[in-house]
Amino acid sequence: MSAQRAPDPGNPYDVLGVSRTATAAELAAAYRRLVRAVHPDNSGGDPDRLTTVVNAYRLLRDPQQRAHYDRRHPTAHNERTEHTAPPNERRARWPREPDIRVGPVRRHFQL
Repeated sequence: MSAQRAPDPGNPYDVLGVSRTATAAELAAAYRRLVRAVHPDNSGGDPDRLTTVVNAYRLLRDPQQRAHYDRRHPTAHNERTEHTAPPNERRARWPREPDIRVGPVRRHFQL
């Protein structure tokens, strides 16, 4: 029986359980699977873990933010050794990306 390694909350790839070469579809599938598993509406839900999963997906779903993260956090597979972003690289504040929706919105109208 092997012990399962707990994901590093600082590494979004570990949080989502995907490799650094995962496609956008693989990221979305892993995100949806984890949200269903850790959502507080489920019997085994964990709100703190849900926040970690949402933040990891928010970082990795945007190609620019993902590339920026990969440059700042190199691995053995990524031979770049620079740990800081170029000084002219700044994160744009506007337009703001839409909030992440976990599921469909249902409206119940009273008659």
